[in-house]
Amino acid sequence: MNKPFEVQEFDSIVGNKEFEHNSKYKYMDEEAFADLNKFVREFTANEDNADVLDFMKVGLKRNVGDVITIKNYVGLIQMKNGFQVQILPKIYFDETDEGNKRTKTIFLNMLKSMKDFPGKAFNTASLKVDRMNLYELFINMYLQEVRKLVKHGLKSAYVVVEDNLNFYKGKLMVNQHIKANLAHKERFYMAHDEFLLDRPENRIVKSTLLKLQGLTGSAENSKEIRQALLAFELVEPSKNYDADFAKITIDRNTKDYESLMPWSKVFLMNKSFSTFSGETTSRALLFPMESVYESYVALKMKKVFGSDGWHVSSQDKGKHLFEEPNKKFKLRPDIVIKKDKRIIILDTKWKKLIPDPRVNYGISQADMYQMYAYSKKYNTSEIWLLYPLNADMKGKDNIYYLANDEESIVTRVNVFFVDVANIESSLLELRNRIG
Repeated sequence: MNKPFEVQEFDSIVGNKEFEHNSKYKYMDEEAFADLNKFVREFTANEDNADVLDFMKVGLKRNVGDVITIKNYVGLIQMKNGFQVQILPKIYFDETDEGNKRTKTIFLNMLKSMKDFPGKAFNTASLKVDRMNLYELFINMYLQEVRKLVKHGLKSAYVVVEDNLNFYKGKLMVNQHIKANLAHKERFYMAHDEFLLDRPENRIVKSTLLKLQGLTGSAENSKEIRQALLAFELVEPSKNYDADFAKITIDRNTKDYESLMPWSKVFLMNKSFSTFSGETTSRALLFPMESVYESYVALKMKKVFGSDGWHVSSQDKGKHLFEEPNKKFKLRPDIVIKKDKRIIILDTKWKKLIPDPRVNYGISQADMYQMYAYSKKYNTSEIWLLYPLNADMKGKDNIYYLANDEESIVTRVNVFFVDVANIESSLLELRNRIG
């Protein structure tokens, strides 16, 4: 793989060479920009890909031309011509992040918090985040799991083998025996069980390794793949991915394959962690940062607040906006914490606020309506909106909104900025502020 074109969330990309050295835009080669533009417009025109509007947006600026703005999704896209765009999250650091090494490390740790992410057990410290793009890092994570599998030993299974033998073993296949041995009375066409490595899980892993061998541009990953394939010499590659995946059941005997199978599906079947697909891409691994951030904060809150006696639940499902008929419109706050009789609602918003109180710092009205509904239904005045810290909002930690509507519950919505780069100490500060 060639080195990808690297951008961060909220960056604006142009293909106009006059703006190659303009700090406001990221300049992309005109031909590559046209391909990316086509990619975005294809999805925008496809009703099945409505979420793409949260991913990239094409606008037209006078004297500049088309501008592609990155929003809310992070990952790597590779076009059919091999051109890659790597999108990294916008994470605030006090110091320079050389080569985006810290950004990639934190992002990978954030991914580990997601319920459906298959790479929960990987070791971030062993990944070469400074030398690999995201796709190569995911390949490396897969290879870490293969290495563990090989170390523990590939699992074998009894497989039915049909063969024309010189001795009687197993079950005689009468029809085949008659056809094959009319002139060979000394032979027997038999079906018998053999304990072999050639089982669905191993076939899928071998097929994945063979595919990754052709995709990777990393010398380190190539070496790892060659070494891993030695352990699969007695295994045939899968001839039917769907059929083999359907045969796989993860139990106590196949536990070592548990994290490998979802990754194999991603690599073999071009599955992504988003709903995007299309003619212009050969691969796209895309992650919705709203969900990644919510999951990461919830996980860390359970550790920081749980140690202080708080019960922390994520995606609480106990309330509805309307009770009749039959309870309608579920309320699902991101995080609910409880201690004694105290209830606090916290909602995560992966959005870059701006230092302008005249426009409420960029907080959306819809979000505030949502917080007000949470307050009333959970019978609590304590509501917190958790935004990621950015350079513009550093030090602005006393933003709140008070709804005094002469009811028993007075809603107070507090804004807190989570320092994602130092999340545990940041959440400890939040815990101290909550009291």
